[in-house]
Amino acid sequence: MENFTDKEFVSYIVKAIVDNPNDVLIERTVDEMGVLITLQVNPSDMGGVIGKEGDTVKAIRSLLRIVGARNNARVNLKILEPEQQRMRKESMINNHNDVSKLVNDLDI
Repeated sequence: MENFTDKEFVSYIVKAIVDNPNDVLIERTVDEMGVLITLQVNPSDMGGVIGKEGDTVKAIRSLLRIVGARNNARVNLKILEPEQQRMRKESMINNHNDVSKLVNDLDI
């Protein structure tokens, strides 16, 4: 049986569900609470990932808990809504601009 990491597992499942697999972005962070998988999909695919009454995302989360348990980790899944996606992109652009400004200020 092939072993998947939690991030690879989510990627495999979600890309099989959505119409725009190239738009799937997955970020993995670890902190004292466990592992957080943050999922971003094309807004038109949001309904398919969530499913009727949330059934699809509940199933993905249940399977993800099993993958986590096999690796002795608590794994949670967060899906970014379109508004959160826009805010995250703006934040990343602002952070990039701040870093660029600091580098330019160093005059190296």
